[in-house]
Order: sequence, then C-alpha cells, then structure tokens
Amino acid sequence: MSDYILDARGIRKSFGGVKALKGVDLSIRRGEIHCLAGENGCGKSTLIKVISGFYEADGGQFALDGESFTKIAPAEAIRRGLQVIYQDFSVFPNLSVMENLAFNMELMKGHRLVNRKRMRHIAEEAISRINFEVDLDERVENLPVADKQLIAISRALLYDARLIIMDEPTTALTKKEVRSLFDLIRKLQAQGISILFVSHKLDEVFEISEGYTILRNGQNVAHGDTKDLDAKKFAYHMTGREFAEETFQPQIVESNPVVSARGLSSYGAYSHVDFDLHPGEILGITGLLGSGRTELVQTLFGLQTHDEGQLLFEGKEVRFTNVKQAVEKGVGYVAEDRLTEGLFLPQSITLNTIVSHLDDLCSKTGFLDQSQVNTEVNHWIQELSVAASDPQQPVQTLSGGNQQKVVLARWLANDLKVLILNGPTVGVDIGSKYDIHSLLRRLAHAGLAIIVISDDLPEIRATCSRVLVMRDGSIIAEANPATTSEARLGELITGQA
Repeated sequence: MSDYILDARGIRKSFGGVKALKGVDLSIRRGEIHCLAGENGCGKSTLIKVISGFYEADGGQFALDGESFTKIAPAEAIRRGLQVIYQDFSVFPNLSVMENLAFNMELMKGHRLVNRKRMRHIAEEAISRINFEVDLDERVENLPVADKQLIAISRALLYDARLIIMDEPTTALTKKEVRSLFDLIRKLQAQGISILFVSHKLDEVFEISEGYTILRNGQNVAHGDTKDLDAKKFAYHMTGREFAEETFQPQIVESNPVVSARGLSSYGAYSHVDFDLHPGEILGITGLLGSGRTELVQTLFGLQTHDEGQLLFEGKEVRFTNVKQAVEKGVGYVAEDRLTEGLFLPQSITLNTIVSHLDDLCSKTGFLDQSQVNTEVNHWIQELSVAASDPQQPVQTLSGGNQQKVVLARWLANDLKVLILNGPTVGVDIGSKYDIHSLLRRLAHAGLAIIVISDDLPEIRATCSRVLVMRDGSIIAEANPATTSEARLGELITGQA
C-alpha cells in the first residue's frame, strides 16, 4: 500500500488561453494534515476541482487511495474516500439539519420515497461521529456559520471519508470557533483521516499543518515540512515579495479630537464608553465577538443610535440617526462582510467606486460626466493597485483583496475625516493585506483619523498607534501595541489576565 492517500503529478489545466495549472504536483500522506497555500488566483481551487472530478485535467495524473487516474468522476472520487468541503459548505439553508445530512445518502442508495425515520437515523449517526450537538429539526439558515461547517464535516464522514479537503474553512469563523475546528481536525487525524487544509493565513498554516505545498501563478514554488518553514519564507513563497515587519508610529497627531465619546451607552450593546480619536492616528478596537466593538463603531456611522452619553464630532454634540448624516460629516465605514454589506457584486468596479458621491460627478444638466468618472476611477485603480483588466468588469470577478481595495476607493473618493474599518483584511491574502496596511499608514500620516476593528492581533500591532480592549460592552483597557505583546493583548481580551 502506498504511503500517500493522494499523489498528483504534473497536473495541467487551461481555460481558453489562460493556464490555471502548469504541471502542479501535490502529495499527501495517509493521516497527514497538509496545507495547500497560495494567494487568490494561484490555482488552489482549480487543483481541488481536478482531483475531485469537477474538472478534467488537460495533462498529468494522480493516484487516489493507491489507484491511478488521469480523470475521475465525482461519484468515484467520493467512493474512493475523497470529500471536499467548500467555503459555502454546500448546504441547503431552507432545509433542516436532518435533511441536509441524509439527503445525499438517500439519493445514492436510490430511495425514491421519503422515510423520515430512516433519515433521522442517518443524521443521528452522522453527528455522533464528532459529538456534534444540534437540533436535527432546525432549519440550517438559522444556525451560526460554525454549525453549518460541522454539518458539512458530519456529512462527509457518512461516506467513510479518508481524505477531507477543507477550502478556506476559517474565513467566517471567530477565533474561538477556529480553535474548536482545529481540535476537531486533530481528532479526525487520530482516526486515520487525512486533511488537506486550504488557506493563505500564515498563523493557521503553522498551527495546524505538518506538511505544506505553496502555489503561485499555477505552479509549485515550495513544499516540505511546516516545521522547517518560517513566516518570512512563507510570505515570500506566497507572493514573490519580501516584506519588512512594520509598526505604525503617527507623525503628527492633532491635539483637538475629531471624535469623542463621553459615557456613551447603547442598551444591550455597550455602556459608559469614553475615548478620543485624533486626526493622524490609527485607533484599534479589539475584543471577542459580542464585546460591543461593532455596535460601538456602527453608532459612529449612523447604523445604530446611542441611548445615553455624548457623541462629539469636532467638539459639537451629534446624534447620527442615519448613515447619510454620518457621511455628510465625513465618516466612511468599511463593513466586516464586504460581500453582503460593502459591494454591489454584479456591478462594475466603476459603479462601486463612485456610488457614494454620484452628485459630485454630475454635469449641470444632471448627467454623469463620463470623462470625470473615468479619470477618478482610473486614479483609484492606480493609487490602490487594484488588479483589474477593465474598470467595467464586475467586482465579483476580483479577488478578495482587490474587492476590499474597491470598497476603500469608494470611501477615499469622498472628503473623509474619519475612516472606520471593521475587519479590514478578512479573507484577504498576504500581499493585499500588506498593501492595505501600508495604505492605512499613509492615510494616517496625511492626517486622516482611522479606527480599525479587528481580533487579528498581529494586524492590530502592525497598524495601530493605540488599542482599546472591549469586553462585555465596556472598554476595560487601553494599550500601546508597540510595547504590548500579542499574548498580553490576548489575556486582556479573554479576561485571563
């Protein structure tokens, strides 16, 4: 028997004239947790789809559970023990947990009539394998993201999975949920199951994987044992660029704050919050999910109102009851979920960039001045290094990092005084993350007041000049990121200090 559950050699795949995979190799040992890394567009997803039978390769071959293939049908891949859990988990939100778990099994066995007793038995067996406690009759759309992922994992184990591929499994999870997922992955490994963990997050690669393979531009650039890899090498292999470790030191901080909170409270969200935000600084706010951090900044943007205390803008008390009032004051907000809250996905880069200030780009007759529009959009594409072939291409065709740059361009095109970013680099690869951090530093040096909401502690330490720690709706500490260790910030956040 081969030592490898998967051994792929020379996999090639093109789409039209675009070579997505240029002879890629990938080997995973039995019982190994292996990381497949690379920036968006490097070929990770294409390789997964070839191995699982969704695409047919143009060249190369692979062995799955000891048998060689040049192509494979998805059903055959499943019979060979291969299961893929995609980012959306491939669940039916309008069906119950039980139906999601048992539906595929019923189809594969050829059952034509619904037998709910049989389906419940299948579902109970599935969740028992990972000790997952959930109401089988609950509709999946009502469950948190972490539970949807556990449904997908439970379903995979029904088919005697021997290799589970997890495609960016932590994108929408909190830190606590990520730890729980990693515990489960290790338990699956203990049962002899191999895991291919697809990610571009450096800390996750080091924590969970034993071996790694890194792709760039459809080619292998590095592979080996994770213990022999360090952060600097990882970033270089991913991007082909070398990054210096940077922190933010404000150059000029104006003495008069642009935003002040005095005893600010919103019932059930946060209470008695005090802080000042000055032009030229980047203020970090961190805390666990539910700490009140998001509700606090939403108050500054008119998405939520406060019940007590004072919110001051340039020394004058304000109460934003809608977003328009905040925007007119010069406040911009980059939401945590850019896909549902930040972008018009089917629309062009151009429209997404100018949508927040259309009036400024209209001629006296009320029509858009197309020349002015083109000049502005091209300026921001160049300024933010947005990788796009055409400003008219739909923003949904861009990578996560470039989508985030388009959201930033929208707000920077306004006359901003305050920029709030909630999870500024969630789902963004290393290169784009570094570019966004560098941009925030430049904007602060130019006099913009910035708030960064994040539970990514390396991000907080790299970008912020001050950080407020929230817990249970209150600010419990203020720290200097340059002199406060990541471990200490973690203790303050969790209350384990």
